[in-house]
Amino acid sequence: MGKDIGIQVIDNTDQGDVLDLKVQVKRDADIKITTGLVVGHTLEQNKAFLLIGQPNDFKEQPTLGIGFNDNLLDDELLEYRHKIRDQFSRDGLKIKKLELYNINKVQIEAYYE
Repeated sequence: MGKDIGIQVIDNTDQGDVLDLKVQVKRDADIKITTGLVVGHTLEQNKAFLLIGQPNDFKEQPTLGIGFNDNLLDDELLEYRHKIRDQFSRDGLKIKKLELYNINKVQIEAYYE
């Protein structure tokens, strides 16, 4: 199983909850829960977690995290282009395309090697 397969999350920002686990409970004939967490492709959510995560947010890798939301009111994006390249690389992501010259037009294409 690759790094882009894992437990999926859902974005419930309209309900006040952010990034809840995606749960689809299935029960057997005795009404016991047999499965629940949804496992699938997580590439996009992994990229999002790296972008919004701050250093020390990830227990296994405390130096991982870009903290991009710190920059939302700033026009200086060069530092964040460097951070994205560095942090994505640390997580095993290879960047195919990174367009971050205008905060309103961000495009990041990356994949796991």
